[in-house]
Amino acid sequence: MNVTLLGLGGGAPENATVEAWDALESAELVIGAMRLLDTLPEVEGQRRFAAVRAEEIAALLSRESAESACVVMSGDTGFYSGAKGLLPLLGGHDCRVLPGVSAVQILAARLGRPWQDWTLRSAHGVDCDPTAAIMRGKPTFFLTGGSHTPATICQALTDAGLGEIAVTVGENLTYPEEQIIHLTAAEAAERDFAPLSVLLTEAAPLPDVPAGGLADELFTRGNVPMTKQEVRAAVRSKLALQRGDTVWDVGAGTGSVSVELALTADEGRVYAVERDGEALALIEENRRRFGAWNIHVVPGAAPEALRELPAPDAVFIGGSKGNLRAIVDAALEKNPSVRLCMTAIALETLGAALEVFRDMETEITQLSVSRAKCAGELHLLLANNPVFLITAMRRQTT
Repeated sequence: MNVTLLGLGGGAPENATVEAWDALESAELVIGAMRLLDTLPEVEGQRRFAAVRAEEIAALLSRESAESACVVMSGDTGFYSGAKGLLPLLGGHDCRVLPGVSAVQILAARLGRPWQDWTLRSAHGVDCDPTAAIMRGKPTFFLTGGSHTPATICQALTDAGLGEIAVTVGENLTYPEEQIIHLTAAEAAERDFAPLSVLLTEAAPLPDVPAGGLADELFTRGNVPMTKQEVRAAVRSKLALQRGDTVWDVGAGTGSVSVELALTADEGRVYAVERDGEALALIEENRRRFGAWNIHVVPGAAPEALRELPAPDAVFIGGSKGNLRAIVDAALEKNPSVRLCMTAIALETLGAALEVFRDMETEITQLSVSRAKCAGELHLLLANNPVFLITAMRRQTT
């Protein structure tokens, strides 16, 4: 069977290409969502079936005999489309794909703006962290659907301190009820929107800071101890973060490590766990200062504060208050393959870590950092306390 997967654009018939209409008019069999089938003019002798799941569509194509068939999809077949999941199931058919006009193209055209530099994200029935999505300082376009509506996305941005960001909601694009609505994220969080809606957020502010390690003096510190720049750089290296990782920073202090981890895992989430009130305020201030919007501040003491957190890919333990084993156990319970890293200055802390990590693959590094200070016409090196960096993973069984 010759099968054509084609995008109908926004859903209104006039958005389909001439090539798509030629395929539809000659098809003996047409399959797609009922709302799309209802927009198509009748073709004599053509059989039509409502289906949206890839497995259901593939089964219909195998069951029904026809020389040619069309599977209609909204938007563009290459933009978060069902075509991705369907094509691998059609190995016994001759397939071609005809693109349509995507929702992002339609909205950009309505606004008279290019979309080539926008960040594109789907929140249509999939998990999506809006605060991580906007981290790149570009406008961000969201497909919405299910529980992820423009209002819930904007509520998440508002909770992250981004309520004043300008947003645009496109309701029912290409349909007679179409509306283009301009407001702030905080305002959008209080509104209801049509189920067929898309969202564009303007660029989140980016800090004017150098790439790479952040100098200690850039952080607001107060009276809370802070992990130094050279140690933070080593921690980032040892944790080997990927951009989409979920990270715990337990005993986050000023949030200096959280900020560095959040800017590295800029498509992920960093949970800064801290129980001290002054430190919590500093984490919030440094989070805003560096635009690390994907930091989620978690007040409370570990391990209790860790129970509701998602499974981590990596964990940094800056302070355990004597609960190191319970913290490690909590992380391993959520993800047996989690990457762990902690710092120690006191030999007793190092000894406790070795005991907890006894049955794990462990690496110990000592960092000795000295910084030059002027003394008249001379420069003298002043040593910081040596810091032990302990990294660990559960042993892999074969």
